[in-house]
Amino acid sequence: MKMRLADRRRLLSFGLREIWRRFSRRTAGFRLAVTSFALQVPDRLIVAPTDLRALDPFVAQEILEGRFPLAGRILETYGQSPFSVELPSKPFAERLHSFAWLRHIRTNKTEETCAHVREIVADWIQLHGRRPKGLAWEAHVAAERVIAWLSHSTVVLQGAEAGFYRRFMKSLAYQVRYLRKIAGSTPESDTLLKLRIALAMASISMPTRNAYMRREGLRLDRELERQILADGGHSSRNPRAVLDLLIDLLPLRQTYINLGHDLPQKLIPTIDRMYPALRFFRHQDGDLALFNGASSTPASELMSVLRYDETAGKPFKALPHMNYHRMSFEGTTLIVDTGNPQSTDLSRSAHAGCLSFEMSAGRNRFIVNCGTPKFASKNYRQIARSTAAHSTLSLNETSSRRFARSKLSGAIMLDTVSEVEVERWDDAHGNDWLRAKHDGYVADFGYLHEREIGLNAKGDKIKGHDRFYLPEGEEPPEEALQAIARFHIHPSIMLTRRDEESVAMRAPDGETWVFAAPGLSLMIDEDIFFADVSGVRPSQQLVIEFSPPEMTEIRWMMRRGE
Repeated sequence: MKMRLADRRRLLSFGLREIWRRFSRRTAGFRLAVTSFALQVPDRLIVAPTDLRALDPFVAQEILEGRFPLAGRILETYGQSPFSVELPSKPFAERLHSFAWLRHIRTNKTEETCAHVREIVADWIQLHGRRPKGLAWEAHVAAERVIAWLSHSTVVLQGAEAGFYRRFMKSLAYQVRYLRKIAGSTPESDTLLKLRIALAMASISMPTRNAYMRREGLRLDRELERQILADGGHSSRNPRAVLDLLIDLLPLRQTYINLGHDLPQKLIPTIDRMYPALRFFRHQDGDLALFNGASSTPASELMSVLRYDETAGKPFKALPHMNYHRMSFEGTTLIVDTGNPQSTDLSRSAHAGCLSFEMSAGRNRFIVNCGTPKFASKNYRQIARSTAAHSTLSLNETSSRRFARSKLSGAIMLDTVSEVEVERWDDAHGNDWLRAKHDGYVADFGYLHEREIGLNAKGDKIKGHDRFYLPEGEEPPEEALQAIARFHIHPSIMLTRRDEESVAMRAPDGETWVFAAPGLSLMIDEDIFFADVSGVRPSQQLVIEFSPPEMTEIRWMMRRGE
């Protein structure tokens, strides 16, 4: 497909902005290196904020023995510094340089272990801490490292000599100053918000002037107001982003309170607003829905955040600013994506899953999206963003959103879906109905996609209707097209064919639903699930194929069976 002129102009404009951002970051690093002699080094840390992430004593023991199990890989150092050997992958390098693994050392905080960790930190300072360049100084890695060094300073500094203590404090101050300089050239994203959280955390954890503390609090307020939507969701539309941000915001809030400082004005109201959004995306099994970059969610992390929830209540029926809808009756839940990326910057990680849905019942997820692999290659991550990786319809194996192929801008999305219309109502029997349509296939194929889903009041029957239709006055294309409806099945679900048009979906605990497509051929096909805690794993999908304009609509249903 040829790129349209409007898309070319948009891509050029975005590319120019990206060139400016990269130039700004490089010059910031150069200016910082030149003026490092004037850096004011604090003599101590005031507090070590809490880390809510799960601890694993196995990881601590492995690191002590010279093995680093990070990002799905294991690095054997054979006594060398992990920063002086070749690293197995980019995700591994990001996890290593972020130092988030320091939290595991708290499970084995002996003098020997802390001394070993100090050697690793000293190696990083020597090899990577003097000049801000390379992957170690990418904004998301540097921000996470500052938070980790502050939160786990008691591990690193336990029994430290005065010389190391000062080198550690100098490097920490240097990194904080770097984050301040690159903040203005960091695009809107959860990375920028994490950067602001890191700076606010540093302002109260390190001795500083009250004016500086207030300034960082105000900047955090502005970013919270910009990125956390009125319905509590994050502007990336990624359900997992809400959890990840709460994991950092909750310790920050508590640190302000413990030290007796005035909190940033937006901090507590924002946290209270985010909790209902987090509950909105929870399925019946307790895990989060897999939309727009979400991956597996460790239960320990989710529970560590939910135990601070003081706003507990029934999930909303819709998040109007994130553009999601939730339908739930009697232990059956459907969550439907009815939105678009909110900006070009935020489209870098967005998925082409408009009108896709997920369904759970009892304590099981049945219909899912493929999710995002945490540590897989770029190719896998791009496949996971395609429409085919979502439980919705695709036309001619084309995604409903175009992805730009540019080394400069990355795989940003172009505006093929310009409008999504949504209608929601309850019928006379109390059944919940949702109808939505998007125009993502109009430019290339002339068709609008409309999906209608209904959940009955007993929560034991779901009806679906998908159709492609032409805008008023348009003529159908001469060539037949291939339409495919995919319903991705969670790997824990066993499929059993009943007849040509129906399949039974059985969960490990016996909960069973029957998926039927009356009058159609319902196929079982191989699939891949990206968002499992153990990594990428095989799964299955239900597939219905048809050919517009000869056939333009399909009906399907699910009902609880025995």
